[in-house]
Amino acid sequence: MKFTHDVIVIGGGAAGLTAAGGTALFGLKAALIEGHKMGGECLNNGCVPSKALITAAKRAAEARVATRHGVTLAEPQVDWKGVHAHVHAAIAHIEHHDSAETFEAMGVEVIKGWARVTGKHSVEVDGRQLHAPRIVVATGSKPAVPPVEGLDAVPYLTNENLFDLTERPDHLVIIGGGVIGMEMAQAHRRLGSEVTVVNPGPLMGRDDPDSVAVVQQVMEEEGVRFVFGKVHRVEGAAGAITAHVELDDGGSEAVSGSHLLVAVGRKANCTGFGLEDLGVAMGRNGIETDKRRRTSVKSIYAIGDCRDGPRLTHVSGYEGSNVALEIVTGLPTKVDYRALPWVTFTEPEVAQIGLTEKEARKAHGEKVVVVRQEFSENERATAEDSTKGHMKLVLKGKKVLGVSVVGKNAGELLLPFSQIITGKASTFALGSAIISYPTRSEISKAAAFAAWEPTVFGSLPKKYAAFVAKLRRMMN
Repeated sequence: MKFTHDVIVIGGGAAGLTAAGGTALFGLKAALIEGHKMGGECLNNGCVPSKALITAAKRAAEARVATRHGVTLAEPQVDWKGVHAHVHAAIAHIEHHDSAETFEAMGVEVIKGWARVTGKHSVEVDGRQLHAPRIVVATGSKPAVPPVEGLDAVPYLTNENLFDLTERPDHLVIIGGGVIGMEMAQAHRRLGSEVTVVNPGPLMGRDDPDSVAVVQQVMEEEGVRFVFGKVHRVEGAAGAITAHVELDDGGSEAVSGSHLLVAVGRKANCTGFGLEDLGVAMGRNGIETDKRRRTSVKSIYAIGDCRDGPRLTHVSGYEGSNVALEIVTGLPTKVDYRALPWVTFTEPEVAQIGLTEKEARKAHGEKVVVVRQEFSENERATAEDSTKGHMKLVLKGKKVLGVSVVGKNAGELLLPFSQIITGKASTFALGSAIISYPTRSEISKAAAFAAWEPTVFGSLPKKYAAFVAKLRRMMN
């Protein structure tokens, strides 16, 4: 077979862009095929627009506390069209980073069209045949839609069309209390909408319950209503939609609102690309891969949201760079998710890296020790009057298994622990570091030092200190 390229990448989101750009910068001939918008979900209807909306919501929330710290602000006036313009201005400002022109300048051949994998080294796009030793599938994911009676007959929102609203929802009913549901619930409530979140079981189920409890309390104080149960039927029309809920306690409730947002997770976008015809194995929710992100057809990789595994933008970028390095060098690269971080950008933020306390205790039992530090003891947090939250270090001996943080800018505190969990640094080093005062990051040093405190001030060091003191008195 005569190869037209060294690598063919399908999908122009975070994973595909990183893989295509990485290989091209090393001088390989890379083709990148995208059938919709460059930048994928994160740029167009995920991370960027949601964080822009959250920023507008924070500004409104701060102004609603009329007098604080001796300063009085006027009641905010929310111009939804202005909020909409801000969100889309953020997308427009960033999109050039992911544009076809940017990647063509790197040496990537960008092809607009819908791809179909026709062989283990072959891809067809709009009648054109491409061939390469390696194919990278990075086709992303789409909103999961639950099997709820009547849902297909009512207008509902997902993150794919939520940010197109040019008028504020009067009452937003959200099915799902995960990351998207919680972020959008708080943002819309702060911008003036009534908000009801319907979720079966605990909110933000993959996070530490102690962290989630802090956020839930804040959101309830702000006026977000939580209904714990499963939606089994919806009915209505634009502007008046009712969700019928089977409550967790055995009762039932009808929740009515002007808009319905479905936010129950993501579904891998992995069908319709010819992979099934090649015998590429599929998992529970996406393409099956090994630790090198190779599929069952070893010349084809699957990275990012389309494969069965964690769905986060930074994970997609990490896998894209790993696969690019493997293709360039010919040496295997394996993913390592011991220190996988994620952040929910509510206020306060919820940040997690590695194992939660529950996961650690399930894996290691009584060997797990938890060190907890409160932001109420952090002097920067006190000065800012923003003391809600805490940090939990989950340890096995002195080894950090995971860290859970809830508080203002909690996600900014995860970086040192990514190094510690993977053995590139230590809690002892962090506990003895010089950290600027006053900063919120001092809580990390305090937690790390607390892990060593019983050892540092234990009986043996005390005996040694007593011996040195006695020796010094004798010498003087």
